[in-house]
Amino acid sequence: MNRNKKIVASAAIVIAIVSVIISINQTNTTLRNLFCAPCIEGSNNNLEGSKIIQVTGALGPESIAFDPNGDGPYTGVADGRILKWQGDELGWTEFAVTTSQRKECVRPFAPDIEHICGRPLGIRFDKKTGDLYIADAYLGFQVVGPEGGLATQLVTEAAGQPLRFTNDLDIDEHKGVIYFTDSSTGFQRRQFMSSILSGDKTGRLLKYEKTTKEVTILLQGLAFANGVALSRDRTFILIAETSNCRILRFWLHGPNSGKQDVFAELPGFPDNVRSNSNGEFWVALHAKKGLFGKLILLNSWLGKTLLKLPLSFRQLHSLLVGGKPHATAIKLSEKGEVLEVLEDCEGKTLSFISEVEEKDGQLWMGSVLMPFIGIYNRFRN
Repeated sequence: MNRNKKIVASAAIVIAIVSVIISINQTNTTLRNLFCAPCIEGSNNNLEGSKIIQVTGALGPESIAFDPNGDGPYTGVADGRILKWQGDELGWTEFAVTTSQRKECVRPFAPDIEHICGRPLGIRFDKKTGDLYIADAYLGFQVVGPEGGLATQLVTEAAGQPLRFTNDLDIDEHKGVIYFTDSSTGFQRRQFMSSILSGDKTGRLLKYEKTTKEVTILLQGLAFANGVALSRDRTFILIAETSNCRILRFWLHGPNSGKQDVFAELPGFPDNVRSNSNGEFWVALHAKKGLFGKLILLNSWLGKTLLKLPLSFRQLHSLLVGGKPHATAIKLSEKGEVLEVLEDCEGKTLSFISEVEEKDGQLWMGSVLMPFIGIYNRFRN
């Protein structure tokens, strides 16, 4: 009886909170701000001054990469294509696809057929060969040559378990090794809200040997394994553990080889991680933790209960991120110290960024949800 009362009480609380927050998001700005994450103390709000490049006819330029000649950027979008930026005059051109089954792939955003069209997420160029390696959420780990075209599948399973949600990668060109993540063995990309809210911890970090084609699982049991980035000396690799709002460090060499520790605790949900020429790391936050996001992380039953309610993806996402679009980029030192925080607190220009790629004094920023790329000039702002 006591257990039943607790369940009923919990459900009542959840429904009441959800009703209040949805109402607040729609009507009262002052009350809504109580549930939104505030600007981070000491941050620079200059991201609202970023330049925007529309990805015409497409959505969700999640990851950004420049080829060995410095051309691009290249980015994967929601309809399964990888595009190349050719400058203001030519705009975006198609560079590669991850499947030949593209007859139905005509809509910019069609989650119901992502498993057919593919959904390229993390992309990286091998600077030695010019090959582009691709983490396709549905079609696995792939590669396409310098001329583009149809990519080739390299890995679709590990230890007898299919890759359900291939997400990001980084390349050790000296050793011919590629590290990549599989965010979940239970949920696919279009179910990413279910993965976070349910407290799923089936993510994996894997290693691919280019010469032997051998795949090794380095870490498992991760809470939404996401972005990855090698350190400058290649002694460790960072993994964004999105649902736990932190960056993990896995030691590849040295006295701590094979061990992991927490590199940085973050004020929100990290997506991709990218290093710059100084060996520092840029972390893109999909969103900061609002009041409700904090409650969900503390109480797994809350997230699971929300999934049972008749709430749309947009409503669930709004609850998680505090109801207000915004953008946050955090630069970390090689020791995990916060060096800089850039924001667009009100989401005036950028929101829900997925990656920050630093090149020649500019920050190129993608977003898994928006139809554009942002460029922030560090010398002018």
